Amino acid sequence: MPSVPDTLGIVNILPVDPAFAAGGTSPGGEKPGTAPEGTAIDGRAARWQSHREERRRELIKSARKAVHALGSDASMEDIAAAAGTSKSVFYRYFGDKAGLQQAVGEVVISQMQRRIQEAAQSAQTPREGLLAMVSAYLQMAETSPNVYTFVTTYSAGEPGAATGGMAATGALGHFFEEVRDMIARPMRAHLGTGKEAVIGYWPTAAIGLVRNAGEQWLATPESPGKPDQETMARQITAWLCVGIAPELETLDPHNPNP
Repeated sequence: MPSVPDTLGIVNILPVDPAFAAGGTSPGGEKPGTAPEGTAIDGRAARWQSHREERRRELIKSARKAVHALGSDASMEDIAAAAGTSKSVFYRYFGDKAGLQQAVGEVVISQMQRRIQEAAQSAQTPREGLLAMVSAYLQMAETSPNVYTFVTTYSAGEPGAATGGMAATGALGHFFEEVRDMIARPMRAHLGTGKEAVIGYWPTAAIGLVRNAGEQWLATPESPGKPDQETMARQITAWLCVGIAPELETLDPHNPNP
């Protein structure tokens, strides 16, 4: 089973002012080792907040690994046990399972969005851009189907959960909005004016096709008839660009079922 990329170990560190580090004054005029009244309390609060944020990142990382190994339907208790802590800790930081899904989703989807943006930027034509984005999407989802399903499916108790609905709110909804805009921009430049109806509706329809076809492909058990990732990406791109017209043209109108 492929491993989950570790994207949570990098923490941005603000640069230290050289004069302050050398024993001069800070940008606010204070000497090192001195602090205005109340700063000590603010400092403790800042350290505590930093500790909470770091702990939250660790829990997200642990949850992601647990879901990758245990499956998308892993319970909070199972996830906590795999993380070496209690589920009350997860509830304290995330509220409930939906909150944990949202937090993990923000990390996973942000990574997926960056990959898709990078793929689109290297394309020379709109069709190349579509193929690059579809390929990046399928590659990221295939890296860990369990994690992908975990962050894109409603948890128990949420609206849509009873029907097994796929979530499209929060970070995921924003992700699809960004992808829609990424598709629309080159289309607008390529088609010019007078095509607002196409530019307005087609990217949204395209996302629906890519997501539904991609998720069905992801859930399909391995078999000789299942296309590999590259073949599936090219097939979806062809559907987006020309539909099934080539297949229809090959049919004999007098013998539609050869």
